[in-house]
Amino acid sequence: MKERYLSVKQVAEILGTTVRFPRRLVEERRITFIKAGRHVRIAESALDAYIAANTVEALPLRQSALRRAA
Repeated sequence: MKERYLSVKQVAEILGTTVRFPRRLVEERRITFIKAGRHVRIAESALDAYIAANTVEALPLRQSALRRAA
């Protein structure tokens, strides 16, 4: 299967941010990217990996918190 490469604008739309945020991720080397001439492209798999690595799982509710909510 062929890898799909996204522009900075497309990444921003997926993340729901401005284009400044993915540009900063690239500048700080916090996400894998390729540079084709002056164009920056981010592999869809790299974006998926970034999202997975930065996803914070919810903590389970403790019984005491459940009793207070009721």
